[in-house]
Amino acid sequence: MQELSSLPLKAEQIKTDTDSLKYYGKDWTTYFDIKASAIVFPESTEDVVNIVKWARANKIALVPSGGRTGLSGAACALNGEVVVSFEKMHRILSFNETDSTVQIEPGVITESLQEFARSKNLYYPVDFAARGSSQLGGNIATNAGGIKVVRYGLTRDWVVGLEVVTGSGEVLNLNNGLIKNATGLDLRHLFVGSEGILGFITQATIKLAPKPPELKVLVFALDQLSSVMKVYSEFKNRCALQAYEMFSEKALKHVLHSTGLPRPLETVADFYVVCEVECASEKAEENIMSVFEGCLENGWLLDGVISQSEVQAKTFWRYREDISEALSVHSPYKNDVAVAISKVPDFIVDLDLVLSQAYPNWEVVWFGHIGDGNLHINILRPEGMTKEQFVAECRKVDEMVFKAVQKQAGSISAEHGVGVTKRSFLTYTRSPEEIEIMKGIKKVFDPDNIMNPGKVI
Repeated sequence: MQELSSLPLKAEQIKTDTDSLKYYGKDWTTYFDIKASAIVFPESTEDVVNIVKWARANKIALVPSGGRTGLSGAACALNGEVVVSFEKMHRILSFNETDSTVQIEPGVITESLQEFARSKNLYYPVDFAARGSSQLGGNIATNAGGIKVVRYGLTRDWVVGLEVVTGSGEVLNLNNGLIKNATGLDLRHLFVGSEGILGFITQATIKLAPKPPELKVLVFALDQLSSVMKVYSEFKNRCALQAYEMFSEKALKHVLHSTGLPRPLETVADFYVVCEVECASEKAEENIMSVFEGCLENGWLLDGVISQSEVQAKTFWRYREDISEALSVHSPYKNDVAVAISKVPDFIVDLDLVLSQAYPNWEVVWFGHIGDGNLHINILRPEGMTKEQFVAECRKVDEMVFKAVQKQAGSISAEHGVGVTKRSFLTYTRSPEEIEIMKGIKKVFDPDNIMNPGKVI
């Protein structure tokens, strides 16, 4: 690309080789043809400003790239865009002990922030399986959720300040870490979950939580989906619940085959739950056991086990967190959807009917953050079917799945974002009026449509 010669970056901050274009030009989706034209690596906010102004002057589109763990195609370069990788902007800039806040660059790895918080006897609670490679900028741009939403909410709830570069090259400092700030529209929240279509995050101020007490992890076996929510209600109402995750026997078999782990329980069931609760005292542990035994007596649980060590707790979590990696060899077609928690039982009935009728001979594996109404659907590609045929067949059924979501006033994307994969289905969750307003907001921040164009809207 001839225009690259005018880009004010060092030579080592620009890559155009084929391997780099393919590596940085995609996310975890596997069915897009990547067509990036160059990769650039800013090292400062000033670099990002220069890149955006250069792109605007040359009418070149930009795609942001973090840890590339997204599943919606939002970080995929499909039309000759220049990819802006934030991996060199990975510093933890400052820590404020009084405010319990930390200022970071967007390329900081999620797990690195968690470890930093622990070193300060604090806690960063947004957590998910991709913690070791996802970056905070991407987490913010997709409003990442994960396994602790029941107790701690989403990424949005922990972002108290942002520095962003808009599509016109302006630098905005939003909220400045304030807890109270009643001065009109809070533009910070427009950028959280925006998937890079308004501008790029260059710094963030994140608040940290007090370190939680000792945690206990339980694994349950259940034979009825209806029991999943009954057990959830008991633990939510009577314990300090941190996480509540469901997966199927189908999912567990893939994990056991992939990892070689032993079965968590002697009982083989259709469904399992991993449940994490705070255990601050002997009395709290007695209460946990009382709730557990009550669920057994009511027939909602077939079997269960409680962790006796940190090592065992981590193993229990692997049965849930290793599902995606175990399924990856089958190139699954993924959907993540959400409804209000109270509507989960009715929604599951509708969804099960749609999937069983649509894919009678295909393997469909689902699991989810049942405690916050979020289900992940994985359709495994049958042997002998090409990628193109498989995706075409799956997208035919998307509409039926999303109609079931719409019936319950839910979301077609709980945490993976819209990107490219959900863009044409956005009307199942958002009204035409909302979409037009979103387009108008994008035009304000990105007048030349250079910031991740073609994504979301």
